[in-house]
Amino acid sequence: MMSKTKAAVRPRSWHLPFLFLLLLAQTCSPQEQGGGGALHGSFVRCVARLSPATTDTSRLVHAPSAASYPSLLNATIQNLRFASPRTPRPALLLTPATVAEARACVTCCRRHGLTVRARSGGHDYEGLSYRSVAGARPFAVVDVAALRDVRVDAGRRVARAGPGATLGELYYAVTRESGGALGFPAGICPTVCVGGHLSGGGFGPMMRKHGLGADNVVDAEVVDAEGRLLDRAAMGEGLFWAIRGGGGGSFGVVVSWTVRLVPVPPVVSAFTVRRLVRRGDQRQTQAAVRLLTKWQRVAHALPEDLFVKVAMEPEVDDAGERHPSVTFKSLFLGNCSGMVAEMSAHLPELDVRAGDCREMSWIQSTLYFYGYTGEQAAEVLLDRSLQPKDYYKVKLDYLTSPIPAAGLGGLLARVVEDRGGSVDVDPQGGAMSETPESDTPYAHRRGYLYNVQYFVKWGGDANVSYEDAHLAWVRGVHRFMTPYASARPRAAYVNFRDLDLGQNLEGETSYEAARAWGEMYFRGNFRRLAMVKAEVDPDQVFWSEQSIPPLLQTNGMLSDT
Repeated sequence: MMSKTKAAVRPRSWHLPFLFLLLLAQTCSPQEQGGGGALHGSFVRCVARLSPATTDTSRLVHAPSAASYPSLLNATIQNLRFASPRTPRPALLLTPATVAEARACVTCCRRHGLTVRARSGGHDYEGLSYRSVAGARPFAVVDVAALRDVRVDAGRRVARAGPGATLGELYYAVTRESGGALGFPAGICPTVCVGGHLSGGGFGPMMRKHGLGADNVVDAEVVDAEGRLLDRAAMGEGLFWAIRGGGGGSFGVVVSWTVRLVPVPPVVSAFTVRRLVRRGDQRQTQAAVRLLTKWQRVAHALPEDLFVKVAMEPEVDDAGERHPSVTFKSLFLGNCSGMVAEMSAHLPELDVRAGDCREMSWIQSTLYFYGYTGEQAAEVLLDRSLQPKDYYKVKLDYLTSPIPAAGLGGLLARVVEDRGGSVDVDPQGGAMSETPESDTPYAHRRGYLYNVQYFVKWGGDANVSYEDAHLAWVRGVHRFMTPYASARPRAAYVNFRDLDLGQNLEGETSYEAARAWGEMYFRGNFRRLAMVKAEVDPDQVFWSEQSIPPLLQTNGMLSDT
């Protein structure tokens, strides 16, 4: 049960700028008052008082005029769409190396009228962890990339990871300390950081067996809007529930996660089977549609040890013509003989044979799913620069029923269009269906068979018309899928943030208005998230264009701000 919500108060954020001016008058010299220099000087003195162990504040507090600012800001911007000089930048970039510094940063942001955005790895698809859309509200970025320690207790089957640790670093440490006996169910991109991934849920190839990454969080430490450091016992079950899937940037800065590790067999197996469809060949297209139709009927209901996903993408021939390619990729928590037997029983039409299957360790499978052969040394996972930076846009749907033949044919036709991209379909079911939707904010559980990801990227050309053509493609595919996607609401995933769904407005953050996009991400859990927000951050110190708005209580009645 949630604790009683706080009585409604007028959010202090509306008069924080006045308090900041008063603070400047009390603490700044006449030469410092006015402009970014005044903010920087006052902020430095604030963190120096609150974190006396920090002897070099130039390492911690970076103003836009500092030589360090551009490189630090751009270091983990993964989506080059938001690396433009035209993108509204934070008033301060803060790089704490300790928990004490993170606490000081949040406290000083509050005192100076700055809203806070936390960044760990910069993979936020809309860049909301480091950029503003409108640019009118001053904010600071608390970049926790330096908080990246990973400690594994194999005996207790738990690991403690800082938010700046990558999934690759977590996987590597778990395998090293457990001798390969343990793993962690999370995503396939090794450069994604733990902080953002777990905050939004975190799905991956073992989700059908062990659920989401967030389903396996057993403790956390968070710096709240008051600058306090709270563990699970101190924060209470309401906030602990909210941070495990409610999306980053709404409730605090999580500075450590403790996760439950899962047993993995000494040998797992995988296959990649591709079917190329010649463009315009109706016979091959119909055969591909039939195969996809059968796969849709069984993939979500396969044994939990077996995960088989599909990707539809263009393949370019020597003449430069684009043809649709359908790729089936699988992870099986067992050996190849077991894999082939299961596929023969459930999807014989794919004709998976022993020669298609490869056996490997679980840690090798994480490399395999990222696109390597699986034969590379596990140390590759420690390379934080593996993922190249691109211009891209991603959208996501959920399916509660299979896509009919017309829809599948339409997707195959669209992936070969000019400026087109790819479509990935991941099956849920298994543990994902068995977990009640109220257990965590991630509500897409029973009845949600698949998630469908539409992805388009383009190279080093920031030309607006060139970008618009790619954006039109991904939005057009999403629009095409409307009859086949989930409805009432059309579900989305907060780790695939999408501002096309809607956003908070400067100074007018409203629960009722935010329901338009919030219920797409969280269904009925959005209301509970807004109530937790009202308890822990009614002043919206943690604010972004898609942060959770507070739902306040006045005389027993709920109201938004």
